Amino acid sequence: MIDVDRIGRSFRVRGTTVHAVRDLSFRVGAGEFVGYLGPNGAGKSTTIKMLTGILAPTSGRVTVAGLDPSRRRTALAREIGVVFGQRTTLWWDLPLRDSFELVRLLYKVDRARFRERLDEMTTRLGLGDFLGTPVRQLSLGQRMRGDITAALLHDPSVLVLDEPTIGLDIVSKAEVRAFLRELNTEHGTTVLLTTHDLGDIERLCRRVMLIDHGRLAFDGTVDELRATVPGETSIEDVVAHLYLSSPAPRTRPHHPGEDPPIATA
Repeated sequence: MIDVDRIGRSFRVRGTTVHAVRDLSFRVGAGEFVGYLGPNGAGKSTTIKMLTGILAPTSGRVTVAGLDPSRRRTALAREIGVVFGQRTTLWWDLPLRDSFELVRLLYKVDRARFRERLDEMTTRLGLGDFLGTPVRQLSLGQRMRGDITAALLHDPSVLVLDEPTIGLDIVSKAEVRAFLRELNTEHGTTVLLTTHDLGDIERLCRRVMLIDHGRLAFDGTVDELRATVPGETSIEDVVAHLYLSSPAPRTRPHHPGEDPPIATA
């Protein structure tokens, strides 16, 4: 579903070239739930922007659902859903229900299918009590459930999540995690998750990728990640150890068709 082949992205900042992403390659297959981790400035957000068509790579090739994101943004929008935990896609002064209706019109979703999908999401995410509430009056947990619903009303095959549980209380976080797990296992939706909350990674992801200095530093299972630091069982401690002990990535980039590299401390 996602094919990234040696992409790079550079920017000119006050006369200096900054390489945000360098020679990055990976594949995410249909139905995978993959965590994409890295410290601030590692290149995560730049990667997500290239996958969603907001930015075009300055080198290499990327396809999502068989489409070039920067060249086929309208077509890609029908294939993917995107949730940014720190930025809502809902209309601030409208009731949540009206925001969903606008999403239906934007994506030209059949009315019967829309109602079926919205009923399912309302039940699964417990939206019924606040569908008539203006978005600006919703709690953070309610708004996040609304944003996830809006991203899924058009039945995308790929869901990109950027900090979907940021700021949520423990109950809301558990509800969102349970829903995302069901979405992946029952509907086969491909999910790429970026987050600083490593509890999300441990509870949701079977595979995790680490990016550092714009390059892929690790690609493997959660258990393989733990094994890179003998004696550690906490994913948070393992990831911190890898980044603190290795300021530059120690593995060569992973190219499609190869076994994923595993960083060593």
